[in-house]
Amino acid sequence: MKNWKEYVFDVNGFQINTVYSGEAIETIFLPMLRKLTGMQKKLGRRLIVFLAAPPAVGKTTLSKFLEYLALQQEDLTEIQAIGLDGFHYHSDYINSHNAVVMGKEVPMKKVKGCPETYDTKKLEDKLKKIKEEDILWPIYDRNIHDVVEDVEKITKDIVLIEGNWLLLDEEPWKTLKDTADYTIMIRSEEETLKERLIGRKMKGGLTREEAEDWYINSDSVNVRRVLETSLDGDLMLKVEADGDYIGG
Repeated sequence: MKNWKEYVFDVNGFQINTVYSGEAIETIFLPMLRKLTGMQKKLGRRLIVFLAAPPAVGKTTLSKFLEYLALQQEDLTEIQAIGLDGFHYHSDYINSHNAVVMGKEVPMKKVKGCPETYDTKKLEDKLKKIKEEDILWPIYDRNIHDVVEDVEKITKDIVLIEGNWLLLDEEPWKTLKDTADYTIMIRSEEETLKERLIGRKMKGGLTREEAEDWYINSDSVNVRRVLETSLDGDLMLKVEADGDYIGG
């Protein structure tokens, strides 16, 4: 029987209850944090970590948990967990522009969340400075469903950036990946992610049928694109159907 431990975090202004197994904490998360601490001390500068995963894996919550976990151990360097979503184009731009997605031109508002709806030039400019400067980082405010510029000040010696597309095997993402000192890729079975995403939509008020239609027409495209076209990370993890993490 697994030894589950429950934690409560504030994620994007929402209180999140989550659980992780004691085994994952002891055999995956803490050893990884010790490795990152050692790397940062050896480099003598800010360490940049990319954490990539498909939608519904739980990457935002995990990144905040790792931030919390590092604070609990005196021998670990503090982590600052930040997200990629602040690099969406602003809503007024998305609502008035098209994007070419996998060879087809479509309105951006219909594919919001895919890599073509991110301002990669703005991301590149931030990443050029982040190792040496305490820069300001944008966020995506889910209350107004739009980007708010320069909200979070980057101050910690290890910065963990999480997002769907950080290890995408396409330009300009492949070049941006070179910024990272260490990369983590999390995978899961598509069926597991499908049920999670459908569940999210049903909690938001959709019927099962409506949620399944949304998955087929929107979420499934992004899930498969991440799973099928992302590069491997330095650390490869997998989320099982029960939410536990394993190596591989």
